[in-house]
Amino acid sequence: MNRINQLFQQKKDNILSIYFTAGHPTLDSAADIIKKLEKSGVEMIEIGMPFSDPLADGPVIQDSSSKALKNGMSIKLLFEQLKNIREEVKIPLLLMGYINPVFQFGIENFCKKCKETGIDGVILPDLPMDEYEQQYKKYFEENDLRFIFLITPRTSPERVNMIDTVSSGFIYMVSSSSTTGAKGNIVEKQVDYFTRIKAMNLKNPLIIGFGISNHETFTHACHYANGAIIGSAFVKMLDEAKNIGLEIKSFVSGIIS
Repeated sequence: MNRINQLFQQKKDNILSIYFTAGHPTLDSAADIIKKLEKSGVEMIEIGMPFSDPLADGPVIQDSSSKALKNGMSIKLLFEQLKNIREEVKIPLLLMGYINPVFQFGIENFCKKCKETGIDGVILPDLPMDEYEQQYKKYFEENDLRFIFLITPRTSPERVNMIDTVSSGFIYMVSSSSTTGAKGNIVEKQVDYFTRIKAMNLKNPLIIGFGISNHETFTHACHYANGAIIGSAFVKMLDEAKNIGLEIKSFVSGIIS
């Protein structure tokens, strides 16, 4: 069974997923960060594939992407760095990024490499659902990959239901119609949106992302979804960390305890 589906069968709430950009803070840090995150109690990891024009990302992740590219990170190198990751890591791993670098790599080849490496799912926010279904879905399904779709406060109920029908892993619930980045608190407008989506009783689990940065916002988000994703706050911590191992453990502990 795909590890994403297995996770949601085993645990229904308070699932913590962490995002970081491959190749940041150093070119060869990805595998070590993944191992340390799992040991710290994280239940799912999104590995960012850096891109030169990350439209959905705020300044912290944009900066990490820029640094990773300058360091020399590429999809090909990332697969090489993670080729033995499943010898130690058991939790679900997803790749998140933009479609252009994946097109350049070749989508069919990309999906095969994901399966070989032990990747469980892919998030490509700028690949339209119709295009995915008509041209690329077969490659993802052949390689037991979950393709994760995003919804926002502006997504119509009809489209939410359509996405729920097509999805087979979880639905990424973007908390606001803005770029990524740590926000102070979850506001009333977001709560209305979370409540509306939760009331739709979708078949897929929900994970909330964008603006989740600490114990308070994580716990609040988990009232309305199966879990939440923390990205910018973690990436910023990596940027400033003096001892990555200790600071990853401290960061995760501060979120879940």
